[in-house]
Amino acid sequence: MTTIPSVLPNDAPVRIVRAPEPLPLYCTRCAADVGASAQALCSTCLGPLQPQYDTARPLPSRRELRSRARSIWRYSEWLPFRGAPVLAQQVGFTPLLEAPQLAHELGVARVWVKNDAVSFPSLSFKDRVVATALNAAQAFGLTTVGCASTGNLANAVAAAAAAAGLPAWIFIPADLEVAKVVGTSVYGPHLVRVRGTYDDVNRLCAQLADRFDWGIVNVNLRAYYGEGSKTMGFEIVDQLDWRFPSAVIAPMAGGSLVTKLHKAFSEFAAAGLAHGSVPRIYGAQASGCAPIVRFVQSNARAVTPERPQTIVRSLAIGNPADAPTARDAILGTNGWAHAVDDQDVAIGIRRLAEATGIFTETAGGVTVAAAYALAQQGRLTPDDEVVLCITGNGLKTIDAAAQGISEAPEIPARLSAVEALVAATV
Repeated sequence: MTTIPSVLPNDAPVRIVRAPEPLPLYCTRCAADVGASAQALCSTCLGPLQPQYDTARPLPSRRELRSRARSIWRYSEWLPFRGAPVLAQQVGFTPLLEAPQLAHELGVARVWVKNDAVSFPSLSFKDRVVATALNAAQAFGLTTVGCASTGNLANAVAAAAAAAGLPAWIFIPADLEVAKVVGTSVYGPHLVRVRGTYDDVNRLCAQLADRFDWGIVNVNLRAYYGEGSKTMGFEIVDQLDWRFPSAVIAPMAGGSLVTKLHKAFSEFAAAGLAHGSVPRIYGAQASGCAPIVRFVQSNARAVTPERPQTIVRSLAIGNPADAPTARDAILGTNGWAHAVDDQDVAIGIRRLAEATGIFTETAGGVTVAAAYALAQQGRLTPDDEVVLCITGNGLKTIDAAAQGISEAPEIPARLSAVEALVAATV
């Protein structure tokens, strides 16, 4: 009989593979050229860094793109590497499903659901950003990876690191949902629960990136990590047969997703790959942690940090790093931002499930509930074609989804008992 060890060694020897070449970085504030580097901020002005793409690089046609494999790497010319990826090659190309019942209820022409609730391998859109971050880590020779996370990123880093044979150190708030803790620890990382909010965890990880030679995906690898989110936007256009929807609604935590969706749409427009105008971007948060929404709605000069008080832990970032660029993406496209109460989140989860058969976590409930509110405000019109970005799977937040669901009846195994139930529904 074969004996399987109960716990596999999470510091097993690392498999050596040839990595792609990361693009150089530049500072978005002072325009300094930084070169390819595992750092997030400019050493001169502390501005955020971004990959520097060669504007003269050859770009593929629609036909060439369609001939490629269905993964995020289909759009490699817009990702921050030269050469083929060596890790996380199967990530991306999640379904885009039309939802006519939601379109009717929202009073718009059409609705599609971009369903990253079934993303490979960890059932959230964070698989996309981890795919780019881990290839950057490999290129820089960083043999240990990690993250600060509210849950989904922890799952994604743990899964991708396990597949790559890389040790992982993952830091989460101590009160995270059990499903997300289990969905991380099953992969055998060094999982650490930190007393405090996500912002406390993130500050700790910023110190760890300086102290250890680790690739903290959303800290010192952030410039490469963030570009992975663009692939959700690329796929939406590709799946709509090279045309833009008129509006896209997405959840906001740190604000990176709405920023990168706008960047993706703008890049495809500049490349002549999409018909129509860049869509209006709408950002959604829970009212118990909505610093970006209040930043947009108040037209303030700076975001005001908040202490999260919401069941939507995956969006509970009180001091969002990308709030300024998220606001620019929203207002620059004539979009808007909206916050929903926790009770409406559970309703949004159930409404999506009943109308489409898609089970989303709390962040998706925020997106759906915000869509209804935006429609009631008149911000969505009868001519609109709307995409709802669903970023995680409902199995991650069972307790929140259970709110308001009545208990199933218990009956004896007799036909008459079922007949009575059926009669009661007529």
